[in-house]
Amino acid sequence: MKLIRFGEIGQEKPGLLLPDGTSIDASGFGEDYTEQFFATDGLTRLKAWASSNAATAPKIPTGVRLGSAIARPSKIVCVGLNYIDHAKETGAKIPEEPILFYKSTTALCGPNDDLIIPKNSVKTDWEVELGVVIGKKASYVEEANALDYVAGYVLHNDYSEREFQIERGGQWMKGKGCDTFAPLGPFLATKEEISDVHNLRLWLTVNGKTFQDGNTSNLIFKIPFLVSYISQFMTLLPGDVISTGTPAGVGLGFNPPIYLKPGDVVELGIDGLGSSKQTAKAFV
Repeated sequence: MKLIRFGEIGQEKPGLLLPDGTSIDASGFGEDYTEQFFATDGLTRLKAWASSNAATAPKIPTGVRLGSAIARPSKIVCVGLNYIDHAKETGAKIPEEPILFYKSTTALCGPNDDLIIPKNSVKTDWEVELGVVIGKKASYVEEANALDYVAGYVLHNDYSEREFQIERGGQWMKGKGCDTFAPLGPFLATKEEISDVHNLRLWLTVNGKTFQDGNTSNLIFKIPFLVSYISQFMTLLPGDVISTGTPAGVGLGFNPPIYLKPGDVVELGIDGLGSSKQTAKAFV
């Protein structure tokens, strides 16, 4: 299944993207895609509802705003420097263990919402990433069983303000949690929709020029390992997101660096997970 959420900000409704490309309103199912939804085997219940109701459910009109593919999770856990080429372009040492940081849930927004460049920002950057959505409570999970705890996958742009991240005390989360810095979607694809999560092309363009073009086959730490590893340090709750890192081609990696300015258009995508588009605007 492909889960979507649609409607005005703060008033999103649940929906489904059907195999024929039709989007339907799943409000009749009666639940949003929250922690409680995933914790109570919501995907199985939603599938059963869809089998009986998809043909008669209201269609979602073209052009309706899409919200984040899931409702606000308890946390967004990100993995830094998880592609060798990206680590090299930033001059960083290849990590021996995953580098973890949080992205604020207030950064969450729709896949095509505007990117708001933060107040006093001069170094706002892009990062296309594969997001992993947790399907059930995970604590001290064995790597061999880790994918049992995954609900599905989603496209994520891990926007980063590099001055805030690197030069303002060296705490990454300062540059990661700004409003609109976590567009998620257009949809959540459940596990069966993705035949090989470790062989997905991911790409990103700015104003039509390709800057990132990588593949999840080059992840340093693979999905099962990440789920298991992170669960040794914290409990992952249903609906939580793990953002798995970005390949080479971020603005920071160029000489001189390239950063976003108002009017720039960022487009990105991952095989099987659709694409999204954000237009940069200044904070007002």
